[in-house]
Amino acid sequence: MLRIIDGWARRALPMALVAGVLAGFGAALATAPAVAQEITLRVHHFLPPPSTTHKDFIVPWAETVEAESDGRIKIEIYPAMQLGGKPPQLYDQVREGVADIVWTLPGYTAGRFPTVEVFELPFMAASAEATSQAAHAFYEKHAREEFADVHPLMVHVHAPGTFHMRGREVRSLEDLKGLKVRAPTRMTNIALKTLGATPVGMPVPAVPEALSRGVVEGTILPYEVTRPLKVHELTQSHTEIGGERGLYTAVFLFAMNKARYESLPADLRQVIDDNSGIPLAKKIGRLWDEAEQPGREAAAKLGDSFFTIEGAELARWQAATASVADTWIAEMDKAGKDGKALLEEARALIAKYAAE
Repeated sequence: MLRIIDGWARRALPMALVAGVLAGFGAALATAPAVAQEITLRVHHFLPPPSTTHKDFIVPWAETVEAESDGRIKIEIYPAMQLGGKPPQLYDQVREGVADIVWTLPGYTAGRFPTVEVFELPFMAASAEATSQAAHAFYEKHAREEFADVHPLMVHVHAPGTFHMRGREVRSLEDLKGLKVRAPTRMTNIALKTLGATPVGMPVPAVPEALSRGVVEGTILPYEVTRPLKVHELTQSHTEIGGERGLYTAVFLFAMNKARYESLPADLRQVIDDNSGIPLAKKIGRLWDEAEQPGREAAAKLGDSFFTIEGAELARWQAATASVADTWIAEMDKAGKDGKALLEEARALIAKYAAE
């Protein structure tokens, strides 16, 4: 008659048999495959599920990481601030471990990450693909200390932005005078002010309500994000910037909690590393570029008006905003950095990747 004691059937068995059973069980444990550890990472961001960022970037990224980890990493995605808080709080959420990974704008906390603001200066940005690669390369060399309390996976930018106006048309500097225009970051706020507009800073999820309530008369955004937020349904005219460089872009950060990253087994850290850095920035930049035309077409289908700032008028805009770069250089110099050299390097990196 067998009786289980601490999980072992030993009573009424000869001691030799018991020893054999124990030895055999131990051998089985030694040769059995190890149970893979399953790790769940929670990703938090501020855009809705239909956005390019969610459906074409974060979801495929998560699927790739899960597949390359053989299912040992599971990823849960929480769009539209579903874990709570407001977009400007995302950086601190990942720093504190509220989320394991976030996608956010460093510029939502004005002045906190001044070095990477160089890519948000007027008439810096080329395509999102080229400028994103430049931004990540620049971060790796010059801005690691600004993000030392998290583990950045990628720095990137969106495609050069456009004016989207409600009930107003912008064809010249004079048309901007006094208009309340939403801007995403400190540098774009300063740029709009030099152009004569009245800048109103706010995170992008707040833009539709601000437009519908008349808090702002227009916004600067890439076409890509206008569709998921239905901004194209709230505006009637769109002013684009001609030339090789856009009026502005915004810097984004895809980052992981530092302690969470460092706690991963080496092979799983490698999976994360293999899906980070400049190759990912290039891929995401291209996605943003490709999403511009469908966004523009959505506005065109509504019968909206389109204008382009070019030629002599473009030169006026460039001259009007030249002081913004001077302001940034002075701030960098005050912080003990060579602002002019950093600006020149950022421009050279953009030119390098734009030529590839």
